[in-house]
Amino acid sequence: MDLGIRGRVAIVGGASRGLGRASAEALAQEGVSLMLCARTPESLEQAAKEFHQATGVEVRTYAGDLSQPDVINGLVQATMDHYGRLDILVSNIGGPPPGSAESVEEEALDIAIQRTYLFFIRMARASLPPMKAQRWGRIISILSASIKEPAENLVLSTSARLGAAGFLKALALEVAPHNVTVNNVLPGAILTQRQHELAEAQRERTGLGVEEILESRARAVPMKRIGTPEELGALVAFLASEQASYITGASVLVDGGSTRAIL
Repeated sequence: MDLGIRGRVAIVGGASRGLGRASAEALAQEGVSLMLCARTPESLEQAAKEFHQATGVEVRTYAGDLSQPDVINGLVQATMDHYGRLDILVSNIGGPPPGSAESVEEEALDIAIQRTYLFFIRMARASLPPMKAQRWGRIISILSASIKEPAENLVLSTSARLGAAGFLKALALEVAPHNVTVNNVLPGAILTQRQHELAEAQRERTGLGVEEILESRARAVPMKRIGTPEELGALVAFLASEQASYITGASVLVDGGSTRAIL
């Protein structure tokens, strides 16, 4: 299927690894030019080189911490300065520290608000002017399945991302007349470095081995396996496509059927 987005321009956050990298790769395979952002310049440049060599698309990079508003504004400006347009935004950033509702500390709360709530709002707002001007845009935010069903020991991720989902739903209604869609992707257990970090935190609490924890998580998934970043990246590419032009305000699970909620 031709997704109809060859020649479009996308910003992808957290693009040097994990879900961000998989999303960027899926878009590159569809002929989308990229502006990649992450905190580590070396890994970012390596990803850009690999994507260009594999697909031939133009790939630029912008290193910085996306929890900082000036970095977000600089990223969007750099994209406009170089490409002269911005069509697709993939908002993705590392999650806040794990923890329970009773044990969470003030510092961790501040981190969660900046990185897992305000980040998604700032990215969307900064990207809207060029999308509205050209009357075409796709805003895709990688949140978490925990906004549908709270995950154990992830109270900050659950609460902050749920707030972001509320903002993005309201935004979807506002910008729909401008042919800009706003959708969220909700990953469950996906085999990324974050999954290993969460397993390590669980190991410290329980004494179980990391591999044992990951195997237990896989058994808890109805499909009896943990998902791959590429499976999530394929959904991101579809939501960015022409074929998804009538889908907005949606939050789509990628969790192998793990979330029991009906809605």
